[in-house]
Amino acid sequence: MVSVKLGPANFSSCPNGSSQWIWDVLGECAQDGWDKASVGLGLLSILCFAASTFPQYIKACKTGNMDQALSVWFLLGWIGGDSCNLIGSFLADQLPLQTYTAVYYVLADVLMLSLYFYYKFKKRPSPWSARINSLLLFILGVACTTPLLRSARSGAAPREVFRGRTLLSVEPGNKPFTEKEVIGFAIGSVSSVLYLFSRLPQIRTNFLRKSTQGISYSLFALVMLGNTLYGLSVLLKNPEEGQSEGSYVLHHLPWLVGSLGVLLLDTIISVQFFLYRHAAPSSERQPLLPS
Repeated sequence: MVSVKLGPANFSSCPNGSSQWIWDVLGECAQDGWDKASVGLGLLSILCFAASTFPQYIKACKTGNMDQALSVWFLLGWIGGDSCNLIGSFLADQLPLQTYTAVYYVLADVLMLSLYFYYKFKKRPSPWSARINSLLLFILGVACTTPLLRSARSGAAPREVFRGRTLLSVEPGNKPFTEKEVIGFAIGSVSSVLYLFSRLPQIRTNFLRKSTQGISYSLFALVMLGNTLYGLSVLLKNPEEGQSEGSYVLHHLPWLVGSLGVLLLDTIISVQFFLYRHAAPSSERQPLLPS
């Protein structure tokens, strides 16, 4: 995780006993129990996402059929959504934990796609391999430089006076979107759409194969848990000074849809794991040559 050193001068604008380490490391002003719970759930979500990919890496190395088990459109939709999520989080001034989580998303996606194309080109060499490797390296570079840009910007960013969470607030606190935030919001909306549609090719692949062999269920189980914790961490965060609950949710809506909205589709994939748990892939149950 990238450390964001904001200095004691800026910390003085974060009153009410905020945790110093949260400010120094994450750049967030955790001033009450809601904020600290938001940070805690956000960190837990990162751990879930970090742990989710390793079982699939191990499964891919053991079975060697990752290119058959996972849909390439699922992986492309996933990395497309994560890339838009990263860019949108930066432009729309989302919570620091959202940006850090988005960085890890992209890094994990690059490794997952690398494994997919490794096993695919290992069986069927292609002249496209060099171009695909270059594209993955470019995405990797963008993911690594984005948090550095955020760090430079956050050092001079003024902090608002703290206002506690007030549910069902009737204050006229509709925070207007800046031009930069509108662009980030639009990119974040594209990200949520890509997240939703990325699951459909994988659901179709599992249905056609009548099998989930080669896929680690831990990948989807931990992603579901991580998305739940991630969404809760955003919802528990206190709004800014003068901002109502509704305005706060609106500003974070694409990222909430992207995290909580895919839970239904991941539940369908979970049901497929249960239905096909004893089934062999269709290619193993059919003759090699058509009759």
